[in-house]
Amino acid sequence: MNNLLINWLHNDPKTQQLISFNHHDIVTGSLFTAHVAHLFEQLNASPIKRWLLAAETSDLFAAGMCAALLAGKQVVLPANIQGGTLTELNHAFDGVISDQPLSEVKQFILLKKELGLANKSWPETSQIGELVLFTSGSSGEPKAIAKSIEQLDAEVSILEQTFASRLPQCSVISTVSHQHIYGLLFKILWPLAASRPFLSDLVEYPETLSYYIALMPNLCLISSPAQLSRLPEALEFEQQQLAPSLIFSSGGPLLYDASQHIHTCYGQFPIEVFGSTETGGIAYRRQMEPNRTWLPFSCVEICENDEDGALMLKSPYLPASNEWMKCDDKIELAEDGRFTLLHRLDRIVKVEEKRLSLAQMEGLLCTHPFVKEAAVIQLTEPRIMLGAAICLSEEGLEQLDDAGKLSVNNHLKKHLLSQFERVTLPRRWRYPDTLPLNAQGKRVQTDLLAVFNDD
Repeated sequence: MNNLLINWLHNDPKTQQLISFNHHDIVTGSLFTAHVAHLFEQLNASPIKRWLLAAETSDLFAAGMCAALLAGKQVVLPANIQGGTLTELNHAFDGVISDQPLSEVKQFILLKKELGLANKSWPETSQIGELVLFTSGSSGEPKAIAKSIEQLDAEVSILEQTFASRLPQCSVISTVSHQHIYGLLFKILWPLAASRPFLSDLVEYPETLSYYIALMPNLCLISSPAQLSRLPEALEFEQQQLAPSLIFSSGGPLLYDASQHIHTCYGQFPIEVFGSTETGGIAYRRQMEPNRTWLPFSCVEICENDEDGALMLKSPYLPASNEWMKCDDKIELAEDGRFTLLHRLDRIVKVEEKRLSLAQMEGLLCTHPFVKEAAVIQLTEPRIMLGAAICLSEEGLEQLDDAGKLSVNNHLKKHLLSQFERVTLPRRWRYPDTLPLNAQGKRVQTDLLAVFNDD
């Protein structure tokens, strides 16, 4: 099963093969080949190397990605297409492949459904390009993570080797975006390489999910902890007559209760996959009992750092596959090779499965004229959310006195939306005169938490 993705990219899909579908449309192998060839010709004629790729539907995204890779281009994937995010990444790309104009000054190739394209053969290439994903670095600046086709192929091949026996002629549907590494791998690259059709649209509602489960006998659901946690309530915690063949969850830990509720509704426990953009997949588990440990993928070696208990990793998904990489997760290693995740060791957090830097958010807040100093902290009660403690400037204090706290909140939220998605914004806001510091002038977690205790 090695080279599954690389072999697929070098060979055109079968004419009648179903590549993707939605409730009113399908894309066959012949249509997909024509679209990829059409885009390839445009990309091959351009000297530009670095192309930002973004599309709402996964069929258009997949065509643009395949064409760019076959043309030997560097494909840049932003975490989102917010204006501030694209401005920060302006230095990283010279052209845009998208279903909408995203930059007035960059060369632009439009992604759209074109049914009248002439039949052309799958592009031949001697050198496949690479993908570059952007994620929050420890400094708060977006960090570029390059992924070679060999790294992605290794991961796709291991996923197929590990889970294929549980996916009989499955179609794939997803509630997560293909712009991130999890959705990219599980919804686009793995299905393409294994000849499994995928839903081109994003599943946003439980009713849509139930519609496709009833329509298709074998279905693989790609989802996230936040979405799976809300799903059982929408299904009234009742056992469903029809269920997906397999359910994957990634992006953060799934609560044990949520895993049990999914089992109640669908008769199976979700398979959780632990990893990151940098590392790729590391391990997986099914929470059939509390505190279930994680089993590393067969190709991944792990150990525990002697000094701080950090996860040490050796993996073919890494640029230096023979070197140990230290991760920011503290673990407890069991004798059988499984491990327990304890907590993060850095200031990168996940909110609603969106990975973000608290340092980046604080830095952006401090650029607003209302803000003199800012501290953002992750709160866990009554649920995981962010809290922002802000020392206001004179202008900010005037706004607070004249228009009230809600007005200040809204101004700062609007400011954050230039770089962060709405679901990740702080839910609780405090405006103390000063931020608590210890004798060394450093912020102490417990003191910051106390700022939010006066509800």
